[in-house]
Amino acid sequence: MTDSQGRFPLAEILAYRVVPVLVIRNAADARAVGEALVNGGLPVVEVTLRTPASWDAVGELKKVDGLIVGVGSVKSPEDIVRAKDEGLAFAVSPGLLAPIAEMAEKCQLSFLPGVSTPSEIMLALSLGFNVVKWFPAEALGGITSLKAIAAPFPDLKFVPTGGVNLSNMASYLQEKFVSAIGGSWMVSAALVESQNRAEMSGLTKSAIESASQIGK
Repeated sequence: MTDSQGRFPLAEILAYRVVPVLVIRNAADARAVGEALVNGGLPVVEVTLRTPASWDAVGELKKVDGLIVGVGSVKSPEDIVRAKDEGLAFAVSPGLLAPIAEMAEKCQLSFLPGVSTPSEIMLALSLGFNVVKWFPAEALGGITSLKAIAAPFPDLKFVPTGGVNLSNMASYLQEKFVSAIGGSWMVSAALVESQNRAEMSGLTKSAIESASQIGK
């Protein structure tokens, strides 16, 4: 698993230190989101498979020049196969199941599994992962809990997601065991549905600027 994580684009995505997480209900809104992210300097989007419009939205986002598109909320090996067939760059899951991880390896698709407990972290390590998503971050106790959980695993990096936003992202990114954070505030439902490119681009720029000022 480590080798597949080292290929484009996971390492390059995490280098931005912020991964926009999109929940979309109307595929017709997707193009505006992708263009806003690219214009804001963050050409990455994780489309969560939470609505009937998700895969159609993926198709629209793939049309945006320079945008790296992946899927989130992956819950089956079949989701991985479809992501690969769609030519997507990465996949993210809220949890960790060996069959999904194994399919990602077979498809050579960069994959970020989700964990929340030490036991799940140990399973991820046994499968060869060196970066994991920690979800749902704030509901699990935020950075205080993550510090305690990360301590026994000094070689593992985390991507906290869930309740992370512009006001609390610094508390995570200042820690050496945090590679990046995932968040949706720059692509909130209201902004997406109104296709407010200017606001989405502005929030994206603020996120990138804030992340760049926090020491790695």
